[in-house]
Amino acid sequence: MKRLLFGLMLLASPALAQDAVPQIPFGGSDPLKLPKDLYLGEVTGVAVNSKGHVFVLSRGNTTGPAYAAAAAQLLEFDREGKFVREIGKNLYAWSFGHTVRVDQGDNIWVADKGSDMVVKFNPGGRVLLVFGRKQEASDEETGPVKHPKPPLPAEDGRFRQVTDVAFDPAGNAFISDGYINSRVAKVDRDGKWVKSWGDRGTKPGEFNTPHSIAADAKGNIYVADRGNRRVQVFDGEGGFLREFTIDVPYDAKARPAIGNLPELAKIEASGNPKTMMPGAPWTVCITPGPKQVLFVSDAFPGRVYKLSLEGKVLGVLGESGKKLKQFGWIHEIACPSENVLYVAELLNWRVQKLVLRPKK
Repeated sequence: MKRLLFGLMLLASPALAQDAVPQIPFGGSDPLKLPKDLYLGEVTGVAVNSKGHVFVLSRGNTTGPAYAAAAAQLLEFDREGKFVREIGKNLYAWSFGHTVRVDQGDNIWVADKGSDMVVKFNPGGRVLLVFGRKQEASDEETGPVKHPKPPLPAEDGRFRQVTDVAFDPAGNAFISDGYINSRVAKVDRDGKWVKSWGDRGTKPGEFNTPHSIAADAKGNIYVADRGNRRVQVFDGEGGFLREFTIDVPYDAKARPAIGNLPELAKIEASGNPKTMMPGAPWTVCITPGPKQVLFVSDAFPGRVYKLSLEGKVLGVLGESGKKLKQFGWIHEIACPSENVLYVAELLNWRVQKLVLRPKK
């Protein structure tokens, strides 16, 4: 207990914050130019293709009742932020959008938490591959998915509240699954189910809400194990390589973007998910080569962290809030370069473009 309290005091110590990790100077802008009568809802995902076009997954254009309404809309903008098109309007898979990714071939992938589906579009917007299956509207048992403890065994080819997808250099896709299942699934470039690994728990190779996923140039897989407040790293076959946590001091006056101030000691002692603890990874994004770095965000105190692939924190930026250069629950990061980031914010209903200006 003494060690726990000391660790929490260390995290909350503003005096150590500057000494421990450098603050990265940066600028923030709201780059998207929305056409008349088009509005974003909660922005859950953002991705950038090889042309610099920005793909935004928003819980906008909501249809249905106040509860369990369909809330997913995929929009494309050019590199200047001008609206290009909506992709997959009224798509059968749209239910409750979670993340969007673009692979090496500029194909667009969306993970939908509500329908338990992952959809791959080609660059022209045509559906190429469909993974998972949503519940049938005609089934009398159709309704919100239950969260039994422990979870029911996972099933090949199906997901339960799927979260994200990443791609290795060989074209395999790795799907993080999810809020109920606690695993990573691997499918090959043709869509064939290869394997899955992981289960609910705290040991290496176990997960508590694998919320975001990324792959490096060697094909190693980085999983934001949010509920366990750690990033786990695996080889492409699911072999555990290492894990690391983000332990950066923060200002004791920091406030959350929404809700009461997290009581860290109680969260730690309760055994409940550590989602709102400092450093709990909501996102992972790895920059293109040759020198790759990792970006991670948390919900409280609402910062973005720059790390080496080995887990060393290289810098930190931002805080919770409503203004530019402040964040309201970053849900996904696109990192087309080491010094340009796009962040999707749930609470602020926007995509923010960040330009990092690290000190020489």
